Amino acid sequence: MQGAEKRVVGRRSVLRYTAGATSVVGLSALAGCIGDEGDNGNGNGNGNGNGNGNGNGNGNGDSDLDEITITLSQFPDTIDPLDHITGDYFDVFDHIYEPLFDFEPGEGIFPRVAESWEAQDDGTTHIELRNDVVFHNGDDLTAEDVAWTINRTVDPDIGVVSPIGTFGLGSIEGAEAIDDTTVSISYGASAGLAEFEFGNYARAINQQWAIDNYDAENEAIAGADAEDFNGTGPYQVVDFTSGEEIVVEAFDDYWGEEPPFQQVTFNASGESSGRANALETGEADVTMNILPEDVSTIQDADGVEIRNVTSFRNIFCPMKNTVEPFDSQEFRQAMNYAVDNQEIVDTILSGFGEARGQPVAPGINGFNPDIEPYEQDIGRAESLVEDSGYGGIEIELTAPQGRYLNDAAIGETVADMIDQLDNVSCEVDIVDFGVVSDANQAGVDPDEFEIPFYMIGWGTITGDTDYGVQGFFTIPDNPARTFDDEELSDAILETQQIDDVDERTQALEEVNAMAHEKAPFVFLHTQESIYGVNDVIQWEPREDETIYVWEMDA
Repeated sequence: MQGAEKRVVGRRSVLRYTAGATSVVGLSALAGCIGDEGDNGNGNGNGNGNGNGNGNGNGNGDSDLDEITITLSQFPDTIDPLDHITGDYFDVFDHIYEPLFDFEPGEGIFPRVAESWEAQDDGTTHIELRNDVVFHNGDDLTAEDVAWTINRTVDPDIGVVSPIGTFGLGSIEGAEAIDDTTVSISYGASAGLAEFEFGNYARAINQQWAIDNYDAENEAIAGADAEDFNGTGPYQVVDFTSGEEIVVEAFDDYWGEEPPFQQVTFNASGESSGRANALETGEADVTMNILPEDVSTIQDADGVEIRNVTSFRNIFCPMKNTVEPFDSQEFRQAMNYAVDNQEIVDTILSGFGEARGQPVAPGINGFNPDIEPYEQDIGRAESLVEDSGYGGIEIELTAPQGRYLNDAAIGETVADMIDQLDNVSCEVDIVDFGVVSDANQAGVDPDEFEIPFYMIGWGTITGDTDYGVQGFFTIPDNPARTFDDEELSDAILETQQIDDVDERTQALEEVNAMAHEKAPFVFLHTQESIYGVNDVIQWEPREDETIYVWEMDA
């Protein structure tokens, strides 16, 4: 099993592959922790009864489909694959800059560009790469390319300050090439945690190409032409219109299996109705983030259908506790008691979600099943506000539009629910997603940020609680954190050093309990991922929201 193959992996296979590939404990040993919750299977609860399979304008319904269009909710505003950590961006760039490993939610990591890996006893893991991988410009992939890319991701003094390094590769300290095909990755945490991280976020940029053409050790990779992309993935860019569309075609010299479609076009529409309309008219074959109110429209259309799954994505409202009134735990808890999460799920999401009271979703290693969501209690909220000393305060919630299911409506409702407290006034500011994304990365220095209270979502795609908390809460070497609390930070950092799988899981559950109590967020819900799909395409959505064309067929 190599590379971009279409496959279904069973647990028995996982154990066989991982036993042969690595001696570390961690992601592989935790296979089974993820996805065992009843809601986290493939969850294709579409109920679509069309079955007629045609009627769309661009060939939807054709079993020999050779070209498809994927319409996202956000189009990447950068072409540097290390510059953001947003799902829509990965859905495009992963087809060009493929991950070194294949990750299966609930299963583990598997060989891809990396053929094998083995933890050493010195805080490093050695990764052996395939020797037949080339970049789209024809250059051979080397261990030096991989090591340089990892260093550029985690070292803030090289290239761009990458949120992938802060959030995704948080324990990784660096990498070096041992020979042409062997990379040594060093880390300051347990080998198991490091595997969660590099198994998801290790990729390769062509070092010499990036330095010669883009001064990539000092600047972000930028450009407006197809030649400004150069990965090792199964697709290469053939046409690029900045901000609008990127067209990729199967790469003739790809080392792996030929991808299922010759050409894929990625574009975006910020409105669910626009994405649904694109699907109905045949202008798109796969769309994401369909709103509940648009589900029936797609279900009633010919040749398309709804596919949905409970995701790993939690929606919440961070409160930066280095400014008033969010420096008070009582006030932060009051904000949680002011909001009726279940009402939001029932009405605004039409049931496509689950109320939540901790940073991660069920199925994630370390999710604490004993923690219930905060229940709305207006009297208690008002009392806690008085205890905080901030009675009569005016606050503003900043919320995005078009990134998550009914995000603007949810933001408005959360603000309205808080505003009904007698001693708090709350307004909402609806903005483009980029505004809240920047707010989330702005850190906790009051001189460096303007938005202390905002709504955002986070998908714990590694399957481990650490990814859902460390980027937000840990203090040392984490300028992008949203909460400043040494006790919570220390608890998270201690879990990173635990090698015993069961002990670490228990410690992560305690971290989630502590986060519930300290209330760094207004906890909202875990959302469902709802997709519209040309019904001739064989594909099941993933809990981690990743869209890989190589997992499709027609």
